[in-house]
Amino acid sequence: MQIAILGLTKMGRLFAEKLLDGGHEVVIWNSSKDQLEEIRTEKAEFIVSQKLTLVHSIEEIQNILRKPRIIWSMVQAGEPTETLLNQLSQFVEAGDMVVDCGNSNYKDTERRFSDFEKRGVKFLGIGVTGGAHALEDGCCLTVGGNADGYQFIIPALDVLTSPNGAHSYFGTGGAGHFVKMVHSGIEAGMTQAIAEGIGVLRKSDYQFDTPDVVNTWQGGGIISSFLLDMAMDALIKDSGLSQFDGRIGTSASAKWALEQAKATNVPAPATEKSLEFSEKSQFDKTVQDTTVAKIIQAMKKEIGG
Repeated sequence: MQIAILGLTKMGRLFAEKLLDGGHEVVIWNSSKDQLEEIRTEKAEFIVSQKLTLVHSIEEIQNILRKPRIIWSMVQAGEPTETLLNQLSQFVEAGDMVVDCGNSNYKDTERRFSDFEKRGVKFLGIGVTGGAHALEDGCCLTVGGNADGYQFIIPALDVLTSPNGAHSYFGTGGAGHFVKMVHSGIEAGMTQAIAEGIGVLRKSDYQFDTPDVVNTWQGGGIISSFLLDMAMDALIKDSGLSQFDGRIGTSASAKWALEQAKATNVPAPATEKSLEFSEKSQFDKTVQDTTVAKIIQAMKKEIGG
């Protein structure tokens, strides 16, 4: 299968590498020429074998890709995705497939799905999670949009989710990005709870070896999880959390999840409080100096690499 990957974000690079290793042909475009040259050097054997093609403009893709064209947008949600999809709309034709893997707002995906479908272009919005570990462990992909398009690219999705990931189709329009949005809201609440628990451990009068406690929880504890693994890894690398300033990045997807919960009268205090805490960490020194804020920041670094 021949697939164009547009955007060498962390996940864009990961997708390209896994697809190449899985035997697929990959065409890559990126706005930064430096990153293209870097991958040209690192993946030279794939260029020689004609499995990898690098292009410097979106327009080149039109003639390089065999029909039906399969084009995956890996740029950030919002304006970057909107701009790129508008460029693609100038030349994609009926039967082509356009895939947005930028974790967009599901409402934007609904609109884009409708616009492309009217022209016979099969549009998919795929939520992506798994972080830096997805190269080895496999991604989690939540798919929405054109059902026939999903069936067509299953061989590629199988490669991206191998060996331990998963992909599923959840319905038309923005269904896949909706499921990813909810995942982000859950992640925010779970990360907050884990950090709070570790904060309590470290403030106690007992001299706990915190990684040992977390490792024990992982041995059959109800809260055992990938997120606990990330907390343990972070503490082993930097037990004093000295490299962290307690300023926590906020997740747009988690904010959308909270907005959706409020719009549908679903109580979501865990998500809401975690987002409030993250936002306060941007300016409030008393929050920044807490173990909780630094643990969350450290976990996010472990997840994202």
